[in-house]
Amino acid sequence: MVKIGIIDGSGLDNPKILRDYHEKEVVTPYGKPSSSIKIGKINNLDVVLVARHGHSHSIPPTEINNRAKSMP
Repeated sequence: MVKIGIIDGSGLDNPKILRDYHEKEVVTPYGKPSSSIKIGKINNLDVVLVARHGHSHSIPPTEINNRAKSMP
């Protein structure tokens, strides 16, 4: 089964894009993501979305957790 992860912006954070979706709170080794993740389908592909700036656009670019990009 293929799953695609998308760090989305304003346009993809629209629930009408995802079919059969549900939200899930997760914690990673790098901390909590900027929002809950949405798991669903786009054109029959399993996808996972996370809103980069939070669902309400409350996180400015300078406050986004970027620790994951400096993985050892």
